[in-house]
Amino acid sequence: MSLFPDDCVGLVTPQRQAFSEPLLLSCGRSLAPYELVYETYGTLNASASNAVLICHALSGHHHAAGYHHEDERKPGWWDACIGPGKAIDTNRFFVVSLNNLGGCHGSTGPSSIDPSTGKAYGASFPVVTVEDWVHSQARLADLLGIQQWASVVGGSLGGMQALQWAISYPERLRHCVAIATAPKLSAQNIAFNEVARQAIVTDPDFHNGDYAAFGVIPKRGLTLARMVGHITYLSDDAMGKKFGRDLRSEQLNYDLTSVEFEVESYLRYQGQEFSGRFDANTYLLMTKALDYFDPAAAHQDDLARTLAGVQADVMLMSFTTDWRFSPARSRELVDALLAAGKQVSYLEIDAPQGHDAFLLPIPRYIEAFSGYMNRIEVDA
Repeated sequence: MSLFPDDCVGLVTPQRQAFSEPLLLSCGRSLAPYELVYETYGTLNASASNAVLICHALSGHHHAAGYHHEDERKPGWWDACIGPGKAIDTNRFFVVSLNNLGGCHGSTGPSSIDPSTGKAYGASFPVVTVEDWVHSQARLADLLGIQQWASVVGGSLGGMQALQWAISYPERLRHCVAIATAPKLSAQNIAFNEVARQAIVTDPDFHNGDYAAFGVIPKRGLTLARMVGHITYLSDDAMGKKFGRDLRSEQLNYDLTSVEFEVESYLRYQGQEFSGRFDANTYLLMTKALDYFDPAAAHQDDLARTLAGVQADVMLMSFTTDWRFSPARSRELVDALLAAGKQVSYLEIDAPQGHDAFLLPIPRYIEAFSGYMNRIEVDA
């Protein structure tokens, strides 16, 4: 008898792929050697026509579904959508999920050892962009024998990668599914990212990014950065329903520094937990990649012209209470794709959870997601 539900991929083992050929980056530097850590779910068919790439968001990684061991407390971060009979059905698809370059979950990043020095890269790790990630993912696809993805799928920063795939390698994907995303960040979004970065770089333990050499981490700064970010991922309705103005005790303490409201306690817990498992330099790198993403900048800010070469059918989904990546930003993409004469589907889901809704098993969202993915044709 299986220890896991029938719709779970079960136990999975991360895989590691080394690359020796230098990868030329948008910043002008190159990276070599480097490694990418990834997981796969399902079986690649004989024609390699059923492969789906999962692109992760800011704090994501390769572990998108299933479990690494039997007593693991939680499954992968997108287990709600990946597995037998789920939206991304592993009975039909061969799913690849990786940790991007610059990450801190196994792929080469700032916390990795620089072979030229024998020490952690730290602040010397090169700046990487969404476009760089897509090029590295294409190299991984080559080694896996995948010439064309049935679909590239992602939410938030992952959705930006899916869009970049459709722009950079139009012949290498048949469908692009971009959820809760945008063609570029707004000034407000960049501002939130900068506040988070300042929390990190002004921490006395940051040491200009070389904190590993001092045997410390900028825990306070990373905690504050996560607290700021987490507020933006939830809607006012979601926070109100979850916490309201509930107090941790029966009355106010009239103490300027104590934790009195449940929402305060929640944010502090989220920040402290995050600071123990995520690398500060990676956080800086990921938020900069978000800020830099603007493919239309190379085409005089003409988004329709930018998308003119897209060959994939595109599915866009947004959530009504997502104020960080609002539905208006998805509609901007819809309008540009239609102006460019492309096949595009769009659904705006009424959901109170805010930006994080794309991670949750919201019935209408899952139904639409499943319906679209089930219509993707793959060889028998």
